[in-house]
Amino acid sequence: MNRKALRLRPDWVRHAEPIEGVERIEAWFRGKAYAMHRHDTYAIGRTLAGVQRFNYRRTQQNSLPGNTLVLHPDEAHDGQAGTDEGFQYRMIYVEPALFQDVLGGRALPFLDGGVTTDPRLAAATATLLQHVGHALEPLEQSDALAELAHALAAVAGTPVRRSKGHFLSARRARDYLHANCARVVTLAELEAATGRDRWSLSHDFRLFYGTSPYRYLTMRRLDAVRRMLLTGTSLADAAAAAGFADQSHMTRHFSKTFGLTPGHWLQVAARSQPG
Repeated sequence: MNRKALRLRPDWVRHAEPIEGVERIEAWFRGKAYAMHRHDTYAIGRTLAGVQRFNYRRTQQNSLPGNTLVLHPDEAHDGQAGTDEGFQYRMIYVEPALFQDVLGGRALPFLDGGVTTDPRLAAATATLLQHVGHALEPLEQSDALAELAHALAAVAGTPVRRSKGHFLSARRARDYLHANCARVVTLAELEAATGRDRWSLSHDFRLFYGTSPYRYLTMRRLDAVRRMLLTGTSLADAAAAAGFADQSHMTRHFSKTFGLTPGHWLQVAARSQPG
């Protein structure tokens, strides 16, 4: 798209369905986007295209494509394009109480300046800042929020509190996820099955099993997909039977996990089978 077309392109904002205190948007603006305003939530986002300019804590900031934005609750800010081409971004708005449930009474993390290139925050926001058309599973969002809270605290230098964890709850969660991996598992039922709140359980699971509950669930689904593919099940049928939303959802996770598309993996695996 040329510069003239970009200047004539109308502004737009797309919203995902809000889930448990988190709002997700994607937007494109040219010129002035927002006057000075403030939220009682964190505003955490990523610039996708153009220069995203805003005034924040008495300074002017410019966020470039790939940069992560972290605006603290109740801090005034505005928004506008830094060039004639306009800018595109994704943003999540997170209630501080959700982070506080993870941090357990520690001070809320604060990042001076509002823009960062820290790879820890880029990685921790990847799940939550997916395209707004991608629906997050409840367990997936919970894991992502816990990861983001810890990343914010680490980057901000918030002191860490160590806890021993509760192994029996983590084991109950593992058994429950194993038995129900082919469907969406809600946070409420996992809490009921383990007797542990979701944030403590997330900590316990990582401590004793080295990964998050949602990541464990996803891996069990991918194990099932690989078994089915080797028996001749189609990609679409394997994805549905294993509990993925659709074939493309499964393919994204498969490729990120194994470094190969399912079709390529199957070709390689088939050649290794005894003939």
